[in-house]
Amino acid sequence: MADAARLVGDAVRDVYHRDAVPLKEHGIEFNPTFIIGGQIGGEAQRLFHVYSAGNFIETTADTRYFQIGESKYGKPIIDRVVQADTPLAAVAKCALISMDSTIRSNLSVGMPLDLAIVRRDAFAFRCIEASLRKMLTSKSFATAGASRYVMRSTRSPDPSIP
Repeated sequence: MADAARLVGDAVRDVYHRDAVPLKEHGIEFNPTFIIGGQIGGEAQRLFHVYSAGNFIETTADTRYFQIGESKYGKPIIDRVVQADTPLAAVAKCALISMDSTIRSNLSVGMPLDLAIVRRDAFAFRCIEASLRKMLTSKSFATAGASRYVMRSTRSPDPSIP
């Protein structure tokens, strides 16, 4: 997985050298960021954040997730609720509350939201889309107690995910 992150970083640098000046001439700043994650064979799952310079970092026991884009409104929610032993369904809901908080607090942020659940040794992932819209617009989620919804609800945002 580190080789995959390195490959993405190398591609970012190649594109920068080729296109940064023309983009800047048109008022476009070259600033891509990527989250690369997965599992190869029976190895452990790994997650990397690739920066616009092509460098990358990996999650650690102290930094278990990455968030790209606007984070000042939603990140504190994740930091306060999610622990190493928090069930995956609750983590997914907390991530959605974090994104919803950002949408409600910053007019420049909006739909669509992307969430992918990747289970260890599954070698596949499931993107959750329709159920996200349903959950984010539900009355219980939209109340001021949205953060309590995460801990109160035992159901995953997608019924196919235990």
